[in-house]
Amino acid sequence: MKPWIELGTAQIPNNGGILTLRQRDQEFSISLSGPRGELMNSRRFNSERELSLLGCAHLKKHTNARVVVGGMGMGYTLAAALEVLPDDAEVIVADLIPEVVEWNRGPLGSCAGRPLDDSRVQVYIGDVAVLLEKGDSDYDAILLDVDNGPEGLTQSDNNWLYSLEGTSCIYESLTLGGMLAVWSAGPDTHYVNRLKKAGFKVEVKTVRERPGKGARHTIFLAKKAAM
Repeated sequence: MKPWIELGTAQIPNNGGILTLRQRDQEFSISLSGPRGELMNSRRFNSERELSLLGCAHLKKHTNARVVVGGMGMGYTLAAALEVLPDDAEVIVADLIPEVVEWNRGPLGSCAGRPLDDSRVQVYIGDVAVLLEKGDSDYDAILLDVDNGPEGLTQSDNNWLYSLEGTSCIYESLTLGGMLAVWSAGPDTHYVNRLKKAGFKVEVKTVRERPGKGARHTIFLAKKAAM
């Protein structure tokens, strides 16, 4: 078996650790320093795709849809959203770490079909919370693949996104009928309760990391419905 080759590293702000991008043949891996180890792998991305397919399903025929993707990852979430959305859609992908975006413009790009080259995409380097905390009812879908889900285990600052305050701001950032879709490593009943308290109608899906096999992940689907 061929060895892993290190392609790059990136420091997560606020001493969140170091990300390392590695390649072995056509397989890519992004890992975090310390006990967490591998965060994502180019062979296991089905749940990231399902996040977008479920979160954007209501926008297939929507005019001028506006979507936020929180977390660039390996590009699979963004690519799946673009598959669903019409040609007049606008997608803002936000990532705190500029190197991750550059990896997706470079060696990682071919994994998901180079979604950053799509003219519908805008890149925001910074905290996705900054886009959402204004609560201007601008977005038709918000897809969050940030950290490990509601636990925020890699970056404690992410906890705001999943708090009642953050969840309420996200609710206000969505248009009526808009959808918040959140990727998580596992279920979280406390987070479901916070979503409901913020006003969302909530559905929880379990998906596999590969089609029909592999680890089970959770997708929280939270709709801003009429009261």
